[in-house]
Amino acid sequence: MPPLHSLIAFALASLVLLIIPGPAVIYILNRSVADGRRVGLAAVCGIEVGNFVHVIAASVGVSALLATSATAFSLVKWLGAGYLIYVGIRTLIQQPSALDTSTAQTSLRRSFLQGVVVNTLNPKVALFFLSFLPQFIDTSNGSPGLQSFIYGSIFVALGFVSDGAYALVASGLRDTLLRGRTLPFVQRYLAGLVFIALGLVAGSTTRN
Repeated sequence: MPPLHSLIAFALASLVLLIIPGPAVIYILNRSVADGRRVGLAAVCGIEVGNFVHVIAASVGVSALLATSATAFSLVKWLGAGYLIYVGIRTLIQQPSALDTSTAQTSLRRSFLQGVVVNTLNPKVALFFLSFLPQFIDTSNGSPGLQSFIYGSIFVALGFVSDGAYALVASGLRDTLLRGRTLPFVQRYLAGLVFIALGLVAGSTTRN
């Protein structure tokens, strides 16, 4: 069982990543603004199933390998840290994605299934689980696979809360979101700086 301080640190890092508008959040906003609360929440459920796909993938082998091999850990740590920083810089210099509400009248089933696909293929989540999650694995705390599952479950639970909040707020503030400038600023500048910070943290982590 991971120690409490590690669980809290991972939860905070997860929450920061989750609240930054990426492909998953943009999809939720699109569906919530275009089709309303129920369809937006269906999208959230699909997104979290996609998150859980990444949790299972990490639990069945990736994190266990990294935790038991110093060479693999160091390789992934530096590659992951470098890529996080690269993504942060790229995010800072490119225009953010715009909301697209042209596809209205999406069914609950379609919204859910699209959410699963969107987040299963979401590079932001894959990057987080491959390069940041392994930093929290410590073989002295038990099975690496179980630790990965516990951390991943925390990520999914927090995702339900943060993504659900996005859906509820977006469905009630459609016009404001479409006209406002806050979302593009967060997508570009705040997201870029957070990715760079996560990369620096990942690169400075030592193997337990």
